[in-house]
Amino acid sequence: MDWRDHGILLSVRRHGETSAIIEVFTEGHGRHAGVVRGGTSRKAAPVLQPGSQLDVEWRARLEDHIGTFRVEPLRSRAAAAMSGRLALSGLNAVCALLGFALGERETHPALYTRTERLLDLLGQDEVWPLAYLKWELALLEELGFGLDLSRCAATGVNDELIYVSPKSGRAVSRHGAGEWADRMLPLPAFLRDEGPATDEAISEGFRLSGHFLENRLAPALGHKPLPEARARFVEAFQRTL
Repeated sequence: MDWRDHGILLSVRRHGETSAIIEVFTEGHGRHAGVVRGGTSRKAAPVLQPGSQLDVEWRARLEDHIGTFRVEPLRSRAAAAMSGRLALSGLNAVCALLGFALGERETHPALYTRTERLLDLLGQDEVWPLAYLKWELALLEELGFGLDLSRCAATGVNDELIYVSPKSGRAVSRHGAGEWADRMLPLPAFLRDEGPATDEAISEGFRLSGHFLENRLAPALGHKPLPEARARFVEAFQRTL
């Protein structure tokens, strides 16, 4: 069995004396692991950095074996990731959430393309938080937990949508919320293209996406705790407010 693809390196761990096991998110083969011979060498270490874009060739005797990777670098994002705390924590959050959320060898080509574009914005702190928030919402959508912000879940109207139901993920209007308003999640107006995406509004957006990552996605994956890298990124962003 063998195939060739391009992908984003998610994680690296030592395997034996000189090898490494890497996990990549590829366009055509999903999240996939394999052994890189000599992966701990001085030559390989700069290539095998989370976030790097790689050309990978996977080989195994049988499809269900872990197999081995031959890797060639396509694009390093190390310099961008090290440009500041926000960039590094953002990269770590993306890699950790993908490793957490995606089923092994399940393909998600649209999400792959979106992730590649997001990582190309690393180091651009003025646009990264908003792009990352929209990526989290796209991740939820891809995995079947997307938000429906088109109209009020209670009344069917599409104006004054200022809340989201914490259970259904559907928008709720001011009138529709009624006495349950204090139990609703605030809906930042910019997510409906009705207001500016200020830093404070983006922070509110992280509260929204975080709720559904923790209370809808994580339980579906066996109640695994969300990666701490996600919380560290949100904290790093909030320190800039």
